[in-house]
Amino acid sequence: MDTEQLISYGRARFEHAAAKRLLKEKYQGKLTFAHGGGMWQADPNTIIYLQLCNLDEVVLLDLYENPTKVNVYNLMTEMQQRWQEQMNAWLVEYEQLSKNR
Repeated sequence: MDTEQLISYGRARFEHAAAKRLLKEKYQGKLTFAHGGGMWQADPNTIIYLQLCNLDEVVLLDLYENPTKVNVYNLMTEMQQRWQEQMNAWLVEYEQLSKNR
């Protein structure tokens, strides 16, 4: 490989990594939502906790460390929907990015 090919390859890898970081930031922001007087971020750990919780209402700390009483079923449903929608959209964009590389 000559120098120009190495530079081109390095630049393409750097641009791909930067695009992946931007995609992650974009979708992390879309996972944040307001519910029941608090701000939440959909994530697998919270979804699993809510699924295992045998209570109708529970007090959880939101993103800003505020204790918030929430309906377990409603929060879990909204969190699952948001998580799945955003992961599907993220996958579509990621696959497009990988094809362009």
